[in-house]
Amino acid sequence: MFKRDKAKKGAAQGINAYVLIFSLIVISAILTYFVPAGQFDKVEKDGREILVADSFQFVDNTPVGFLDIFTSIHAGMVNGAGTIFFVLIIGGVFGIMNATGALDTFVVTFAEKMKRKEKLMIPVFVLFFAICGATMGMSDEVAVYVALIVPLTIALGFDAVTGFAIVVMGAWMGFTAGFLNPFSTAVAQGIAELPTFSGMGLRIVVFIIFVLMASFFIYRHASKVQKNPELGIYGKFGQFSPKDKDKTLKMTLRHKLVLTVFMLNFVVLILGVKLYEWFIPELAGLFLLTGIIMGIVGGLIPSEIANSFVKGASELLGGALIIGLAQAVLVIFQSGGLLDTMLHYMSNMLSGVPSALTAVAMMFIQMVINFLIPSQSGQAALTMPIMAPLADLVNVTRQTAVLAFQLGDGIAALLFPTNGALIAALAVAGIQWNKWVRWYIPFFIAQVIVSIIILIVAHAMNYGPF
Repeated sequence: MFKRDKAKKGAAQGINAYVLIFSLIVISAILTYFVPAGQFDKVEKDGREILVADSFQFVDNTPVGFLDIFTSIHAGMVNGAGTIFFVLIIGGVFGIMNATGALDTFVVTFAEKMKRKEKLMIPVFVLFFAICGATMGMSDEVAVYVALIVPLTIALGFDAVTGFAIVVMGAWMGFTAGFLNPFSTAVAQGIAELPTFSGMGLRIVVFIIFVLMASFFIYRHASKVQKNPELGIYGKFGQFSPKDKDKTLKMTLRHKLVLTVFMLNFVVLILGVKLYEWFIPELAGLFLLTGIIMGIVGGLIPSEIANSFVKGASELLGGALIIGLAQAVLVIFQSGGLLDTMLHYMSNMLSGVPSALTAVAMMFIQMVINFLIPSQSGQAALTMPIMAPLADLVNVTRQTAVLAFQLGDGIAALLFPTNGALIAALAVAGIQWNKWVRWYIPFFIAQVIVSIIILIVAHAMNYGPF
């Protein structure tokens, strides 16, 4: 149904993601020879490793050797194995779904029904995914929805970036505001000894502001693409227009059964996450089971199910490998003893910042740390033990420090190639990372400006309870 654009050669292709991340690995290894290694004492609390704020000390350097540059890639693949195989399974499941014909039929049918009101889906879906991000911490799962929404937006006359942004920006706007986010807000507040989900009022205001900003930004882009399709970025799907539709596509009972099974999968997913604390292994198993059931009700024989799964997984292999490659950067920082040193220097930088801007400085520090530690709960466990007592020393409330952590983590997460969920979702959409960044930068700058204002207001109002 969708035509693939022929790859352009040379510079027009943009920066190769593998070359970019391998360059970062080499640079990180070189830094281990010049940046002094250090470490904080760590204690375990509630199953998490927490840094002892005043315990930093320099230690002997452990520079990363030439061969270690390459072995770190294997270690990164091992560390990222859970996400890598999750992505491959998602690709395989969508391969099965595509083989049944249900997805193509749904896209064409929905596109017909949304004629003349297709732009309404943008704010509606952005709000939906934002609520998922704010309440159940949706982030790693976005690749699943990207695979469904991107073909839909292309069929409606938009492009791949429109569908990608609806899902990813929507989820991350909610995740960043996080008024009921169990992964970032609850973890950070727990470490800072604040009541869980306290300060919700301001976070809801932040949620509303970010959702409106994202909806407007995406809506404006979609309008431009609709008027001039040449402005669009179509990823691996290619440009689509109404005359490309296969008029023979009709929604059959089998198609409806496949789509019903697919939707029930998400009901079970939400219940599993909320009631039984399912994580990536359980979600991967659920999707695999769903794919098999969709294949059966879609009329595929066992060999067709298997072949379709392999074909779908193979299309995401490149993106899955990038996840492991990006993890190698973190492996080198940890093995070279640079991670704790960077945390130490960054926290010291805050001592000379005016009180009114300390929270803003905290936000920018979290943006940098986001490159090294894309896990939100991991960042909280590493940095809040430092930021919380530091906030006490520089006359910033701990609640404001938590908000600075959330904003710095959330708004930078959609920039860095070390974010496995972002790279996986880009692979699903077939959008190059550098093209996405160029498109996203104006929104990122606007969000930084708004976040600075929010933090200054939070500091002025003595955002608490403490």
